[in-house]
Order: sequence, then C-alpha cells, then structure tokens
Amino acid sequence: MTDPSSPVLCLASASPRRRELLASIGVPVVVQPVDLDEAVQHDEGAADYVRRLARDKARAGSRHSTLPTLGSDTAVVLDSEILGKPRDREQAAAMLGALAGRSHEVLTGVAVAGPAGLLDVCVATRVVMRPISAYEIAAYWATGEPVDKAGGYAIQGLAAVFVERIEGSHSAVVGLPLFETAALLTRQGVPLWNGAVSP
Repeated sequence: MTDPSSPVLCLASASPRRRELLASIGVPVVVQPVDLDEAVQHDEGAADYVRRLARDKARAGSRHSTLPTLGSDTAVVLDSEILGKPRDREQAAAMLGALAGRSHEVLTGVAVAGPAGLLDVCVATRVVMRPISAYEIAAYWATGEPVDKAGGYAIQGLAAVFVERIEGSHSAVVGLPLFETAALLTRQGVPLWNGAVSP
C-alpha cells in the first residue's frame, strides 16, 4: 500500500473543498494553485467554459509537478447565464434572489494531465431551491459563507437548508464529481483509497 501521507496527485487548485473531496477517496495531494484568466470567452457556452478552464489548470499545474495533475472548475448557470462569485452583498443578494424558488444547473469540469495524456469530463447537476426570503438572504450573507462561492452559495455549508433537491452529483456541486474523477484518476494510474485500490 501507498504511504497515506505521500502525495499521488498534484491539485492545481487552492480550493479546500476539492482537497477534502480527494482525501475522502484516499487520494493525498500536493497543492499547486495556478493563476489563470477566468473570463468567459465570446460565444463560449458554460460547458465549454468549465472544460477549458479545467484543462488549462491541469496543463499549467503539470508544468510544476512530476505527478499527474488535476484541474477543475465549477459554474452555476441560470437561464444560460454563468453566475460567478459575488462581488459584494448586493450582487450576492441578487444571485440568491434569482435562484430562489427555481432550478438551475451546476456544471463542473475536471481534467487530469498524466501518462494517458489530458483527459477531461464535464458533469451537469440540477439544483432546485426553495423560495428564500430577503431576511434569510441577508442573514446568510452575514455569515460570510457566500463571499467566494460560485452563485453565492455553498451546498455543503449553511445554504444546504435552501436546497429542496438535486438531480445528479452532490459532490460535483461541492466542487468535484467523485465518480467521474475516480474514473479519470484510474485511467492515469493514480491509486485510490491510499493505495488499497490501484489501476
């Protein structure tokens, strides 16, 4: 078995949520954040956008590591519009107000650069939110949780009370679809479960 503390993957992201998700399937990582322009390109659809960023992050991170390298990006999409991280309280309130009482899509792109080349996937999950009052939105902002979250909410945090149901991958909404990610890692020779499961 692999030494459980020895990294087997480079994570090209500073996201603690992605690191925790990988740890939950026994994949220790070395974190190598990359700084990329994350602007949406002209006429770029949301799925193409998250896949492009995931691939760019994996490629950029792999330049600094000999390990297989994972890049990922998540977008909250409402009526074909990508909702990024809110700039301020007003924008966060507008985002949550628009999402409340409706369904939206969360798209997560994952790419892994390694011996098998650059492999990637995009996973779509539908999230249905209950109606949310202006008071609840203001109180949620005051917790500080929405500040750096796409769409202004964290499904794994306090905003779980707003989510009526999801159709698809819960872990993808958090930041990394584990079923699909595990398949990509296996194809790249990355062991799961701290080496108990090897390709």
